[in-house]
Amino acid sequence: MIRALTGSLRARLLWFLLAAIVLAAGAQAVVAYRTVLDEADDIFDYHMQQMALSLRAGLPPSAAVGGIGSGEQNFDFVVQVWTADGVRIFESAEQAALPQLAVLGFADVRARGTTYRVFSMQTSGLVIQVAQDMAARRNMAGALALRTIAPVALMAPLLMLIVWWVVSLSLAPVARVRTQVASRQADDLSAVSEEGLPDEVRPLVQELNLLFGRVRHAFDAQKHFVADAAHELRSPLAALKLQVQGLQRAPDAAARDLAVSRLVAGIDRATRLVEQMLALARHEASMAAGAKPQPVDLAEVARLAISDAVAAAQARRIDIGVSHADPDAVVSGQPEALRMLLRNLIDNAVKYTPEEGRVDVGIATLGSAVELSVDDSGPGLPEVERERVLDRFYRSGEPQAPGSGLGLAIVKSIADLHGATVALAASQSLGGLRVVVRFPPRA
Repeated sequence: MIRALTGSLRARLLWFLLAAIVLAAGAQAVVAYRTVLDEADDIFDYHMQQMALSLRAGLPPSAAVGGIGSGEQNFDFVVQVWTADGVRIFESAEQAALPQLAVLGFADVRARGTTYRVFSMQTSGLVIQVAQDMAARRNMAGALALRTIAPVALMAPLLMLIVWWVVSLSLAPVARVRTQVASRQADDLSAVSEEGLPDEVRPLVQELNLLFGRVRHAFDAQKHFVADAAHELRSPLAALKLQVQGLQRAPDAAARDLAVSRLVAGIDRATRLVEQMLALARHEASMAAGAKPQPVDLAEVARLAISDAVAAAQARRIDIGVSHADPDAVVSGQPEALRMLLRNLIDNAVKYTPEEGRVDVGIATLGSAVELSVDDSGPGLPEVERERVLDRFYRSGEPQAPGSGLGLAIVKSIADLHGATVALAASQSLGGLRVVVRFPPRA
């Protein structure tokens, strides 16, 4: 039973409610008994007093005073009359054994193995006593209390059925949710219906649906990663195989050096592709995990991202730096994800900017929003391709264009995570491409 009480909400509610009904009935019986007993004391004390007063005119008749009423309703009044000298001249019941020296007024007296309620008064040289066994009062109070509680006892089964029905009806939505979840296939991560759920259960189902959404997003990211890897790694690996075969067939040192350089370039491209795919998968996994955002200083993010790209920029004699930075530009998000976003923008700009070119990073506050921009002096991008380059594995220009087509896709994914927008335009200051990431106001 203890396990049922702790393990089943239905059993717990039923036991507690039924126990409450029983306790309420018991409390009602006790209160009714005490109330009736107090009222009976007042009523019978009044009758005893009136009976004694009625005997002041003279002695009662020789017949015994058997009590008030007859039949089953007999309250056993006892009357005794004493002279001033202590001689008992009348008693209504034999061997009443009431005290000879009475205390005037009301008193409780032990006699014949029970307790009597006694009223004594003195008049015309006589002492009149009227007594009643307290058991009669208790019996009457118990009978009236039983009559009061009897309807509740008779209605208890009906009350239990009503309680069972109400509890079952109230818990039906919980059972329905359990059935929905239990009948699902392992890959079914659709939202659980919230229709008809009570307010106490709806938040639990909402959190369950959010969990399903995160798990579904993680599964989708895994599927996308596997599909992308299978699609994109096929061509670089095939190219590497051909380059190795060309190296094996090289007739002289010059041809061998050319084949080696092509092989190294192919390995670098494949390595870059794998790094970008792993970065995208890691970012999507962090999105699925639902990491909590925190205040991020974009100026510090820019400093770290530029330090990551400065070696590649110096190798091509490209001037890279921060053109302007608002010290109050703080956004809410993930520091590492934002560093990855800016590093991909800078890498993309350095890659397409000619030698001795220039790449500028800007951070500005426009009202309550924050803008992060990257300008380069490269060839720019045709307007018709500015939206398509945000898709995965899309590379502008010729098929042999450098890159994996994932850099700007990662930027778009991270921006979506932070509620930001990505816009591409022509750079008015440097003449190449300008990428602007606009962050919403902080909550």
